[in-house]
Amino acid sequence: MSFRFKGLSVAPFAPLFALSDEELASQDMRRYVADEKPGFPCRVTLEDAEPGERVLLLPYRHQPAHSPYRASGPIFVRERAGEAFDGTDVPEVLRSRLLSLRAYDGQDLIVEADVAEGTAIKPALERLFARADTDYVHVHYARRGCYACRVDRA
Repeated sequence: MSFRFKGLSVAPFAPLFALSDEELASQDMRRYVADEKPGFPCRVTLEDAEPGERVLLLPYRHQPAHSPYRASGPIFVRERAGEAFDGTDVPEVLRSRLLSLRAYDGQDLIVEADVAEGTAIKPALERLFARADTDYVHVHYARRGCYACRVDRA
């Protein structure tokens, strides 16, 4: 079974980089300069920011559905983020981390969840997508609980 990993569109985030630190703070956002790699995973490109690269840490509603599972949380976006990741290969940013996987049905309700090392994400996804009621999966970084990306059947 093939999967499609999808990063977020950069469009809603690009204008935020022109804001001052004070303007960002008024919206519960913060600018950082990456000081290590890994450590600042971009949700657009699904790559870790390089040391010295500017990123924003901001709240993001990753599950906007009108269901009990509506949720938001912090994400990083690289200033130089371009095209959103959209591919069938497991992004390196996921392979090196412990992941939480949440399978949702067509009504945006969780039907199953699992935790897997990034190197074992494919078998975990295969198991979740083997369920007829799984429409999509959200991947989170398990240790901090932050949203990482969406996965669909390819």
